[in-house]
Parts: sequence; C-alpha cells; structure tokens
Amino acid sequence: MKIYFNPDEKVVQTVRTGLQRKEGYCPCRLAKTEENFCMCQEFRDQIADPEFEGFCHCRLYYKEK
Repeated sequence: MKIYFNPDEKVVQTVRTGLQRKEGYCPCRLAKTEENFCMCQEFRDQIADPEFEGFCHCRLYYKEK
C-alpha cells in the first residue's frame, strides 16, 4: 500500500489553500467535524480496505494497492 499526493500540482495547491482556509478541515465538506479533519475518516476507512485503490473525496491523496 502506498499513499501519495495527487500528481496534478494545481489540484494539490487548490485543496491545500482550502485546508488552510478551513483550519485543516476538508474544503469539500460543509461541516467542521472530527470526521472531516484531513485526512478524513472516509478516506481512512477506504485505506483500511486492502482492495481499495483511488483518490480521497477531495482528490488530494491517492491510495495505491
């Protein structure tokens, strides 16, 4: 398993700017809850699945099998 940033630098910069604006919470989610703090619970759950390969919701991270 390997997790890395999206290879598209523009996406990474846009999401990082949103994270700064929302104090570390996913810029793609409305609620500032613990589940939405980056790296969000949704992606952590996906990481736990050995069969999952793909991007997190905001496309900042990519998990490779």
